[in-house]
Amino acid sequence: MSQPIRGLAIETSSRIGSVALAQDGRALADETFEHGLQHAARIVPAIDQLCRRLNWDSADLRQIYVSAGPGSFTGLRIGITLAKTLAFVTAARLVAVPTVRVLAENAPAEARHVIIVIDAKREQIFTASFDRQTDGWTQREPAHLDSLSAMLARAPRPVHLIGQGIPEHRKFIVDADTQVHLCDESTWRPRADVVAQLGWRMAREGQFTDPLQLTPIYIRRPEAEEKLDQANP
Repeated sequence: MSQPIRGLAIETSSRIGSVALAQDGRALADETFEHGLQHAARIVPAIDQLCRRLNWDSADLRQIYVSAGPGSFTGLRIGITLAKTLAFVTAARLVAVPTVRVLAENAPAEARHVIIVIDAKREQIFTASFDRQTDGWTQREPAHLDSLSAMLARAPRPVHLIGQGIPEHRKFIVDADTQVHLCDESTWRPRADVVAQLGWRMAREGQFTDPLQLTPIYIRRPEAEEKLDQANP
């Protein structure tokens, strides 16, 4: 019988981040933390506390699953940098899990079509769409930059919206369209336990990432870089 696979999941793409320790894709312990630059100082101690709780050593980790974006630029940089560093230190194999896929997993059982809504400012969203099949979610549109109104115009009905960008883009939902449903707010953020679940599945399919090649899924460059280019044409 093969040994169980112990893994660490990291989710820092949203306003509330989380980490989880998992075995064969099932989270055994997790911790959440508020968004902000202070995350960088808190994540490693949080992981250490979780390892102590389960009596694990960092050398026990065989896989690291990281939510790769799109999402908060600062949060993604923190999470990806940590995942790469831990992969080098522990020799654990790395799996980059698309954040939009993590969010789709949060959708309720009755949802058949889902649109991801992550605020990208300027009345745009980082988004993707999924359809539920008998064996799980399939991607209709990959992660990209768009508007919610355009996504809704293309989406089949009924459709569920999920993601922390919903409040900023709710105005683009036509009240008369009763086939557009908002998922419960408790499901709007991606969670490390789901990152672990999906990462383990991807690992079983051999979908590992070279730490040297891993970069966040930004979709577009950070706003600060775009403003710098505009100021220095």
